Amino acid sequence: MNLIELPYAPNALEPVISAATLGFHHGKHLQAYVNNLNAALPGSPYEGMSLEEIVCNADGGIFNNAGQILNHNLYFTQFRAPREANAPTGALKGQIERQFGSFETFKTEFAAKGAGLFGSGWVWLSADEDGRLVITQEPNAGNPVTKGLRPLLTFDVWEHAYYLDYQNRRPDHLKALWAIIDWDEVERRYAE
Repeated sequence: MNLIELPYAPNALEPVISAATLGFHHGKHLQAYVNNLNAALPGSPYEGMSLEEIVCNADGGIFNNAGQILNHNLYFTQFRAPREANAPTGALKGQIERQFGSFETFKTEFAAKGAGLFGSGWVWLSADEDGRLVITQEPNAGNPVTKGLRPLLTFDVWEHAYYLDYQNRRPDHLKALWAIIDWDEVERRYAE
């Protein structure tokens, strides 16, 4: 496994996510998960499996590190430079409006799930096999792929994702993230 390259400059997400936070989060935390998994895989039954296969089959340390890599890969590749009035388009927009009534209602529900997750973890928007949208809270390294869902969008609520910029103000961090979502990428994931 290799550390993914970010598809943007370290300061591209400012002021939502600072270059300092991005450097620690990607360059230190994610790199540590990659190093740990690479040390644990040789000779294990998971050697040669894809990241998703490992997450769906492993437990313990191998699951935790693989889960964190998969989660962070999806997280870091869903961002772009901040935009005002940033919103989904296309089929995803239509499905959000059908299921939640409006994009604003969806954002409120999604952010509430993230703010309400006790401890560390992730809040996810995923699609089921019929294309219906599901919001889940996943503690620690959890990923909805283990439940047969297709992950589309995620907010990391581990403190290392926001503490340098927002301290203990998790809801403020979650609210700010909407400005940097690359809805073209999320729509691409939904269309798969």
